[in-house]
Amino acid sequence: MNGLVYWAATFALGCYVLALAIAALRLLKGPNASDRVLALDTMYVNGMLILLVLGLMFVSGIYFDIALIIGIFGFVGSVAMAKFLLRGEVIEP
Repeated sequence: MNGLVYWAATFALGCYVLALAIAALRLLKGPNASDRVLALDTMYVNGMLILLVLGLMFVSGIYFDIALIIGIFGFVGSVAMAKFLLRGEVIEP
């Protein structure tokens, strides 16, 4: 890996970890449920991006597969949480 690309990936990784920590703080401290759901969405996106950068740094394809799975589960979880907050139940009878 080129030196400039390595340092850019390291900087991006640090920024994503910082954003993940800030979102975790918002998740714990959020004033209402919608802020917490938004923080959880931000956390899964940042986790996915961290895995993608690690996949680039270590030149391994397994990180990309795990990031794809996190993206799919995060989207389904976001839809379920939004439906729960709107209607009070996820599965309607």
